[in-house]
Amino acid sequence: MDVIWAPWRYKYISMVDKDDEGCVFCREDEYVVYKGENCSVRLNKFPYNNGHLLVLPNRHVSDLSDLSEQEKKELFDLLIRSKDILMDVLSPDGFNVGLNLGRVAGAGVEHHLHFHIVPRWNGDTNFMPILSDTKVISQSLMELKRILVDRFGERE
Repeated sequence: MDVIWAPWRYKYISMVDKDDEGCVFCREDEYVVYKGENCSVRLNKFPYNNGHLLVLPNRHVSDLSDLSEQEKKELFDLLIRSKDILMDVLSPDGFNVGLNLGRVAGAGVEHHLHFHIVPRWNGDTNFMPILSDTKVISQSLMELKRILVDRFGERE
């Protein structure tokens, strides 16, 4: 089996603590594109692809069983809404949507659960990451944020 190392992510993962002050989601608001009553949508600071969003409860929750009924509903509604907005704005061919629960399952921020929604395009894998250890993201985070904030605001 081949192993793909991503050591640049460790700095991000190691900053995370169990309390709200140490949680990157609780202390960094600059990447938030929508904040609802119970849940939020934010840009992933280290995206796998352009438009990589995180959908998460506003409250510090580490397990699905700990979500309130209102959080569950708003979380799933925001996943659907995020997918629809990304489809309109970026026209991807598909999406990866996922949740990692616990460090052993790949959760980099294990004490604040969050869903990833990653737009995918036919042919979005190429030689750059393999040959030059470089990922090409076609749009700046702040440019995309401006567009998404506007789009989330339109549908309220």
